Amino acid sequence: MSSHDIRRPFKRPAISDQQKRRELSLLRQSQNRHDAQLQARRLASTVLSLQSSSQEQQVDIQVTDELESCPEEVDDDYGYHKDAHDLRQATKLRGPDARLWFAKQLMLPEWMIDVPDKLNTDWYVFARPAGKRCFVVSSNGTTISRLRNGVLLHRFPSALPNGARTNNSKAAQSYCILDCIFHESDETYYVIDGVCWAGISLYECTAEFRFFWLNSKLAETGACDVPSTYHKYKFRALSVYNCDKEGLQTAYAGQVPYAKDGLLFYNKHAQYQTGNTPLSLVWKDEHCSQYVIDTDNKGQVQSQQQVVLELLDDGRLATSDDPPVIFGCLLGEFMQKTELHRGDLIKFAIGEGGLVVVDSKLEKADLKYLGKSNRARAFADSYSKVLFQHAARYSPLRIEHLFASISSYVEDGNSTQDAEMAG
Repeated sequence: MSSHDIRRPFKRPAISDQQKRRELSLLRQSQNRHDAQLQARRLASTVLSLQSSSQEQQVDIQVTDELESCPEEVDDDYGYHKDAHDLRQATKLRGPDARLWFAKQLMLPEWMIDVPDKLNTDWYVFARPAGKRCFVVSSNGTTISRLRNGVLLHRFPSALPNGARTNNSKAAQSYCILDCIFHESDETYYVIDGVCWAGISLYECTAEFRFFWLNSKLAETGACDVPSTYHKYKFRALSVYNCDKEGLQTAYAGQVPYAKDGLLFYNKHAQYQTGNTPLSLVWKDEHCSQYVIDTDNKGQVQSQQQVVLELLDDGRLATSDDPPVIFGCLLGEFMQKTELHRGDLIKFAIGEGGLVVVDSKLEKADLKYLGKSNRARAFADSYSKVLFQHAARYSPLRIEHLFASISSYVEDGNSTQDAEMAG
């Protein structure tokens, strides 16, 4: 029987350009020469010095020179400016702009619209904890955690490098930045990634190295120990698996000490890229998440899908992607009547016309205006989130599609080996 006669599992066809953008992201990684150490110090300084109001609605960025002053920036050889909003510019930001700046320092996963190529060889998978996504920074004898909109979550002593005022405190330049999810029921910080450890930047390290490094270093410091006088909250590394059949099954159905909120997939070669990236993906279904389809503030699924878009100068409605995806345009008369302005985040319902995607590009969206979004929100929805939520209602990407992709790749590899041996 030839390889073409083998009955293959169903593989869902691609509906977007997500795979193409993954390949471009990996290419840009190798081309961009980035001052990762400086970026880490900037972020640590900003986290430590952000000012929050008592209502935690207005967030201002006030940056000090606790870690290091920032030299002038120059464009690199590839035409990229080394931080569109560098530390000096960040000091001028207030309110929504400050929240947006801070949120975009995180590596934000896209939603899995299509199954990536080489899922079983080039990707990790782990169960994402439900909770509050935040940065945790330890420096100068204290530890601070901030939510993705910049609001202070906790200030506390920890066993992280220079995270508490003890007799064995590290040098002032020693600091740590972790990307975490705070799980309230067991008051534990689950570490999903790392930006810096003991002053050493991890921005340009691959996910494969970062996960290995964090697992070993967290155990060495005692950060995973039970809380004590100089260590108020427990930290815990996540179990990360190769995304083969066994790893995917364990992440999907295995027991974990926290409530699951979907699965996270990381490309093994991915560096820590700030903002939305297709090299990190989130996926959900009813088995591994309580809320697959977005709900209102009462936990109820809306009859129509809702999206949040940003209003641009010319009335266009954009996603948070870079470059943004345009969903439509508002007339000047309507903007004036509803007192809408550039930068506003606006909520829409998707009507019966739905979304029309042709050749992996959005052609039309049936938008129904609902009003301004919550003020505490940092930025608009990403395009991948809108498509994932739309598919979840009508044609979801199921776990069977992920397993089928793995099986198909394994069979293709076996067929190729058989052909080479025959030749």
